[in-house]
Amino acid sequence: MKKEDLEFFRNLLNERLQELISHADTTVTGMTKPKENFADPTDRASHEAERSFELRIRDREHKLINKIKQALERVENKTFGICEVCEEEISIARLKARPVTTQCIDCKTREEDMEKALGI
Repeated sequence: MKKEDLEFFRNLLNERLQELISHADTTVTGMTKPKENFADPTDRASHEAERSFELRIRDREHKLINKIKQALERVENKTFGICEVCEEEISIARLKARPVTTQCIDCKTREEDMEKALGI
């Protein structure tokens, strides 16, 4: 992969990482506020449902943060953009669509087909 491409993806991944960390900080700040008292049980249930939904989103973002950090490590050690299965280059278009990917489209498609066949 060209040096300019690696730099592009390094910047893209770092920007996304900072954005996700900012969301996490906002959530932590919001969760540490004193508990609200709701006179209406429906309001409390709605509030709890929203809070649960937000925590699920943050959990998914936490997993994405880890994937971004791993991708940045691959950028640093010059293995970014190389399929971990077949060791061929991953297309720039695929990396732009999903910069944390570790497999080329052919290997990922085979993996997903196998999962479907096995019912995973």
